[in-house]
Amino acid sequence: MSEVTTIPAQTAPAAASAAVSASSTAQAGPSRRTDITVRTLQIVLALFLAVPSAGPKLIGHSVAAESFDAIGFGDWFMYFTGALELAGAVALVIPILSGVSAIALIGLMIGALITQVTVFDGENALTPVIFLVLFAVVAWVRRQKTVELVALVRRRI
Repeated sequence: MSEVTTIPAQTAPAAASAAVSASSTAQAGPSRRTDITVRTLQIVLALFLAVPSAGPKLIGHSVAAESFDAIGFGDWFMYFTGALELAGAVALVIPILSGVSAIALIGLMIGALITQVTVFDGENALTPVIFLVLFAVVAWVRRQKTVELVALVRRRI
């Protein structure tokens, strides 16, 4: 036999209020500690993307040019990749764009991983994997910002 538990009428509103409060907290976003940690991670990732990664590509440094020559797409692809990295770095520190930027950068890291494995025999394949995981963390924690951005875009359309 199954036993049915009833909630007294006086505690039902309190239970409903607690459920609403819990769902509001879940939608409100990450805890303060998580927010600060991920914000710091975003800044560090943005600095890495902008300076040692995009910088050499955008100025046409010889090491970057040699790598992209090995890929076979030429200089235009080097500048294009550098521009994508720089744009991703900037968007990563803009709160409303942070989640979608991290998602786009995951795509860029997948391309870098494929290139490392197919062109460079996996020589530095771990680097894009590490960054992919870090961008996935940012994308997950900032998923509410992505939802807000999508809602904003839908309202404007």
